[in-house]
Amino acid sequence: MAENKYSESLEEVHSSVSTSGKKGWRKLFAFIGPAYLVSVGYMDPGNWATDIAGGSQFGYKLLWILLMSNLIALLLQSLSARLGIVKGLDLAQASRNAFPAWANYPLYGLAQIAIIACDLAEIIGMAIGLNLLFGLPLIWGISITILDTFLLLFLLNKGMRMMEVFIVSMVFIVGVSFLAEMLIIQPSIIEVAKGLKPSYLSGNALYIAIGIIGATVMPHNLYLHSSLVQTRKIEKTRKGILEALKFNLIDTTIALNLAFFVNASILILAATAFYKNGFFEVAEIQDAYKLLEDIFGSLAPTLFA
Repeated sequence: MAENKYSESLEEVHSSVSTSGKKGWRKLFAFIGPAYLVSVGYMDPGNWATDIAGGSQFGYKLLWILLMSNLIALLLQSLSARLGIVKGLDLAQASRNAFPAWANYPLYGLAQIAIIACDLAEIIGMAIGLNLLFGLPLIWGISITILDTFLLLFLLNKGMRMMEVFIVSMVFIVGVSFLAEMLIIQPSIIEVAKGLKPSYLSGNALYIAIGIIGATVMPHNLYLHSSLVQTRKIEKTRKGILEALKFNLIDTTIALNLAFFVNASILILAATAFYKNGFFEVAEIQDAYKLLEDIFGSLAPTLFA
């Protein structure tokens, strides 16, 4: 592959986070961040809707599909990070180097469609959350999400680490909320373990499994991850690159496993609360919210929202 002949990826924050002069945990923390920004794409309403549908219709049976999807995502995101670290290219630049124009234009179009679809899901998801928590009409919730853009631009102007701290905090809050949710509903550990064992799927279960895989593996995140890892300033030596690869693998593994925990928690929640109580057709987030309140009281749906 040809060397990078284009401008640096994310020029404003390229190599802006120093990793030199640090050892042990401080070294690891210097690399923690990019994968958490990527992991947000794995925790959107599309994932949650398919998890709710899968859990309410088939109980814990599709948990192994989530696990397999997470392993696939972990492999692809790790390879994407390696591209950015070793070659100093993001996936878009590497594609331009490797493929002719007639192949790159469709790739560009597909990536843009995926990004737009994900953005729509995030906007609608926040609007639904505000509606469930505060009763705000969806149109007002969507209008408020415009402020997200200005907030992220403000944080980025303060430095990449500020944005990463904010995103990591949000992901942590989501994780803690669903941990508390698991303590409230108290699912069967044995049944959860059985759900992680691969089993034969057919009919509607197969369609929902395909939906879970499609909602979990995010192609546009590969472009993002290969770019974000270049915000770290590393030594361009064999030792420095290998060290960066190791710490980025740790970062990716932790972040994506947290995303897996959140998605698995939603499926387990649906299986425990809905499937076991005879509610087999719960596919909407709003319906799940209302049913949780009826079954477990006010705290469970609030944490869910």
